[in-house]
Amino acid sequence: MRAVAIIAGRELRDSLRNRRVVAMTGLMAALALTLTLLGSAPTGTVDVSNLSVTIVSLSSLTIFLVPLIALLIAHDAIAGEVERGTMALLLAYPVTRADVVGGKFLGHTLVLAIAAVVGYGAAGAALAMVGGDVEAGAWQAFAEMVGSSVLLGMAFIALGYLASAAVRDSRTAAGIAIGLWLLFVLIYDMALLGVLVADQGRIITPWMLNLLLLANPADIFRLINLTGGPDVSLHAGMTGAVQQSRIGGQLLLIALLCWITVPLVLASLLFGRREL
Repeated sequence: MRAVAIIAGRELRDSLRNRRVVAMTGLMAALALTLTLLGSAPTGTVDVSNLSVTIVSLSSLTIFLVPLIALLIAHDAIAGEVERGTMALLLAYPVTRADVVGGKFLGHTLVLAIAAVVGYGAAGAALAMVGGDVEAGAWQAFAEMVGSSVLLGMAFIALGYLASAAVRDSRTAAGIAIGLWLLFVLIYDMALLGVLVADQGRIITPWMLNLLLLANPADIFRLINLTGGPDVSLHAGMTGAVQQSRIGGQLLLIALLCWITVPLVLASLLFGRREL
């Protein structure tokens, strides 16, 4: 564990010195503040609190932005270090390859958690200063949204590691990372919607639809946060999903944890068999 902590600390220091990571954190904070301060206009019509509107807005932002940030910081974690020759130097120390993967993953998770807490914490602080009515449990839902955002980011960091361990050069890993982002964030839901419209309920049953939703970590995050409460689901247009979905909160959390552990274990196995 000491080797994992040392490698995680090195990754954290390197990432915090990286201007790209600082810029992404600033972008997340700026977008979160903008959505928080300007996104309360609909509350007068549907009688939903500013905090519920903010949770919906930030959840939508998270689905697009957090996976992209996670894949950008993870895609060259293995392939990039092998290319630069620093991986061989690192493995010359008494550390295993599993320690390297675990330490890098922990360090990048801390970077993402800092970005989420700073970005969404600024939005929460601004909302608290603005004031207004807040329904019971809304702040808990906000904290759960921040926590699940970090879990979503961990899933895509693990996918980035899998891409980085599977190829020889960082440019190919970057191409795969972009493809994964397009697949899970943009293409999957559009394809699923098209299939559902064409099927008209003849083949795809409700439980098959639940399985298809669990096959995408972005959809799991969406179900966790946009169906979490009556006010949030109402403003998100997910009331029907709340009534139809039979996926419990614990199952959603287990599925998201599987999206973290399975790619990470596969990445560790691939890296363990790789010749430097």
